[in-house]
Amino acid sequence: MNENANRKTALFAMGVVLFMGSMAWASVPLYDLFCRVTGYGGYTNVSDVGSDIILDQVITIRFDASLDRDMPWEFSPVERQVKVRLGETALAFYEAYNPTSKPIAGSASYNVTPYGAGSFFNKIDCFCFQEQILQPGERVQMPVTFFVDPDLINDRDAKFAKTITLSYTFYEIDLPVDEARFNDTNLNIIVESQAKEGQLWHM
Repeated sequence: MNENANRKTALFAMGVVLFMGSMAWASVPLYDLFCRVTGYGGYTNVSDVGSDIILDQVITIRFDASLDRDMPWEFSPVERQVKVRLGETALAFYEAYNPTSKPIAGSASYNVTPYGAGSFFNKIDCFCFQEQILQPGERVQMPVTFFVDPDLINDRDAKFAKTITLSYTFYEIDLPVDEARFNDTNLNIIVESQAKEGQLWHM
């Protein structure tokens, strides 16, 4: 009888572990979806067009930039802040530079603070929508087009925000297969060329 009880206890414990594991796995995409819908956690909205309504109320947009510790780029906002009216479409730029001797691909994550303002921050276009590849020594300015939804003034918490901070963090990612193959081919050509030059020199 004790053996049956122990077996049931073991099966129950295993079931709990599997259930908790599946919930942990599912919670990531569910939480991500929740944040995107509500703006919680600093997620922003994406819009195809600007706002039809532009108010006189002005809000300050601050720009912040950071890099993952393994990302060798240099990355910063061109302007530290701008003032825009609610509903007004604005354009800002971030600058990235690859100081290395090889191509580097990067992907940008972002968030908005205060977090409650995320659902009112709308991006029309952004460099963060796609991966970026910088060649050795390449420097680029990358745009983000956005507006702050005038409905912000009707939100009991977000309406008190005078400043919104838009932050980006760049992470290094694997180069696309075609790009990596192209660079491997070029590297082989350079190595072979240097080898031939060495042979001619010794002759």
